[in-house]
Amino acid sequence: MSKIHVLLVDDHPVLRVGLRTLIENERDMEVVGEAGDGDEAVLLAERLCPDVVVMDISMPGTNGLEATRRIRKLDHRKPIQVLVLTVHAQERYLFPVLQAGGAGYLLKSSADTELIDAIRVVAKGGAFLYPSATRLLMEDYLQRAKSGEEQDSYELLGDRERDVLRMTAEGYTGAEIAEKLSLSPKTVETYRSRIMEKLGLHSRADLVRYALRKGLLSEAQ
Repeated sequence: MSKIHVLLVDDHPVLRVGLRTLIENERDMEVVGEAGDGDEAVLLAERLCPDVVVMDISMPGTNGLEATRRIRKLDHRKPIQVLVLTVHAQERYLFPVLQAGGAGYLLKSSADTELIDAIRVVAKGGAFLYPSATRLLMEDYLQRAKSGEEQDSYELLGDRERDVLRMTAEGYTGAEIAEKLSLSPKTVETYRSRIMEKLGLHSRADLVRYALRKGLLSEAQ
C-alpha cells in the first residue's frame, strides 16, 4: 500500500511531536520530515517532495503564507498539497491561504479529530475546510458581490515584505533598510518589487499613501 508522505511545519516542537504521533498511527501515512520555519519548509519540500505539507501560518521569519506560495511554485512531477493548520478562525486568514494555493484550512483545536481526514482529502487533490469556513466563504462572497470591494492584499505580504513596506514609507533608502534588516540591497529591491506587484502600487508616493491608510504610519511621519 502506497503511503501518504507528510511534511510537518510548525515552530513549536511539542506540537510537532503530537502531530507526528497522530499521523504515524495511521497505516497509510508517514511523516518524512519536520521544519520549524517557512524557509526550512520550502527547502525540505523541494528535497523530500512530500504529498502533503501540514503548515502553520504564524511563524518567525518567513510565515506560512509565503512558504505556501513558494512550495506551490516548486517544479515537481506531482504538485505538493498544503494543508494549513492554525488557531485563526477569522476569514481574514482564510482567504489569503486560499489565494496562496493552500488546499485546506484546519483549526488546531480540531486537529485531534479532523487532521487525518483532512490529509487524506488534500492528498487526493481535494479541498478541506473546517465546517464554519464554508459559511464564511459564502458570507464574504455575498458581501463583496454587494459592495464591489476586493480582498485587502495586505494579508498576502510576508513579514519581511511588511517591514520593507513600512520602512520605505518612512523614508529609509534601500541601503539603510538592508543594513537595519541584515539583508542585501538587491534583496530589498526584490521585496519592493513584490510589494508593488501584490498591492497594485506604482511609486513610493503610492506606498506612503497605502501605509497611511493601513495605519502603519502616523500623519506626522
